Amino acid sequence: MVSLVSRVILVAPRGFCAGVVRAVDTVEAALERYGPPIYVRRAIVHNPHVVKRLADLGAVFVQELDEVPIGARVVFSAHGVAKSVPEEARARGLFAIDGTCPLVGKVHGEVLRFLDEGYEVVLIGHASHDEVIGTLGQAPGRVHLVTRAADVDVLPIPVGSRVAVVTQTTLSPDDVEPVLRALAARFPSLAQPRTEDVCFATRNRQMAVRWLAKSTDLVLVLGDRTSSNSIRLREVAHSMGTPAHLIGSIAELDESWLDGVSVVGITAGASTPESIVQEAVEHFRSRGAEVVEETLQRESIVFHLPREVAIGRAGNGAPPGSAANVGH
Repeated sequence: MVSLVSRVILVAPRGFCAGVVRAVDTVEAALERYGPPIYVRRAIVHNPHVVKRLADLGAVFVQELDEVPIGARVVFSAHGVAKSVPEEARARGLFAIDGTCPLVGKVHGEVLRFLDEGYEVVLIGHASHDEVIGTLGQAPGRVHLVTRAADVDVLPIPVGSRVAVVTQTTLSPDDVEPVLRALAARFPSLAQPRTEDVCFATRNRQMAVRWLAKSTDLVLVLGDRTSSNSIRLREVAHSMGTPAHLIGSIAELDESWLDGVSVVGITAGASTPESIVQEAVEHFRSRGAEVVEETLQRESIVFHLPREVAIGRAGNGAPPGSAANVGH
């Protein structure tokens, strides 16, 4: 059975978060101030559309610093880097600009503070993610990584040790909670950061997609398959009992997903450009679907650009549904 989609609900908050805006603006500002090429270590954010646009402007993306000419300018990605990376940049005479999201930087600071205070530090996260690699690299060999509650039982930490926990910023609170419970059960005096590590934008977008899943027949999450927060959005929608798919753009839509579907919900991961969202919206609008936008929460947080590029320019930090985005 094939059903014509009659309604599309576009939810906000969605798309670029303040940390992504800061990282992208950092590369653009560096290009404006110093001219190309500006080298960028790894993808500035996990979205190929963003990377391609910046490359077209003159950014050169590399995997490691040994690919950057001595004395050149290089930006570190939003996901953060191990301590060894800026040390290598200095040794090679590179002009480094740190695009790390301030909320990731906060976690780095927590790791070092807890270690200085004599704690064993546990990081909840996914081993292959760039953010986790950077956080572990703040103190190589001194931070224990867990992903699931079952990992807690095999931690090589003696009973009675002082233990503290930090978290990858892009996880789902639903995934973090059982791991925290397991840690607290094994280490009753478990220390946690003063404020939650899962970032506000991650929480807001997951809250929005929960609402969206309850209000629609199908959820489309626009984002890259390497994007942790985009993956979590699809998982959260699916956990609500609503079919949900993660696609890089509307070109990846499988029309069979629309069988029997009347109302489609659309959201986007924190590194997905709004232009990709609007292409998806236009796809359904051109077929006669009514498009409704629902803003569940407004975000107004803005992160300042690094001082190396901040002169004469400030990041707008304004994702869709933010107070700062109104009127733009």
